[in-house]
Parts: sequence; C-alpha cells; structure tokens
Amino acid sequence: MSFFISPAYAEGAAPGGMDPSMFNLIFLVGFGLIFYFFMWRPQAKRAKDHKALLAGLSKGDEVITAGGILGKVVRLNDDYVVLEVSGDTELTFQKTHVSAALPKGTIKEI
Repeated sequence: MSFFISPAYAEGAAPGGMDPSMFNLIFLVGFGLIFYFFMWRPQAKRAKDHKALLAGLSKGDEVITAGGILGKVVRLNDDYVVLEVSGDTELTFQKTHVSAALPKGTIKEI
C-alpha cells in the first residue's frame, strides 16, 4: 500500500546522553535530602526543645498549656504538673501539655 512512502528508521542513540538510571538515582537522593532538611530535622529539633523544657520545669515557674491556660507551677511529679491558675484554683495537667515557659511576672502583668 505504501509504494511511494519509504519507511523511516530511527538512528542510534545520541552519544553522551545521561543514563536514565543515573537520573533516577540523583532524583531519589535529592528527594531524600529535601525530606530530611524540610521535614524531619525541624520536627526533631522541636521535640528536643520541648523535652528540655519539660526537664527544666520547677516549682514557681510560670507556664502556658497547649489549651492556652496560664498558670504557676505548684507541684511536679514524673508525669503530672499542678498549676495554680487563680487564687486558690489548682488544675492538674500531664507534663506533655505544657507548651511554653513564660518569663517571671507575666501572670501579674495580665
């Protein structure tokens, strides 16, 4: 049927091209580095800082909880912290719910 059209055959590969398997390897390593620097490393740093915060808590510190409650540390044990939130009101929280330590006198200023 194709008497007038001659078949076209592809020529050999161009010399000096990049190997596709090498490209895939570079892509995979690059993706791993991005994952490490933008996701895993900052999360590990935050966890380390929070652990240091919890280890450094002591009686009399002013803290804020994850729920936004400000209080002064009255008692501590391994898992729980008791906060004085107003005059005679004391609330018990798990230590992990303490999100930040405040400078001394912050509660008085509010």
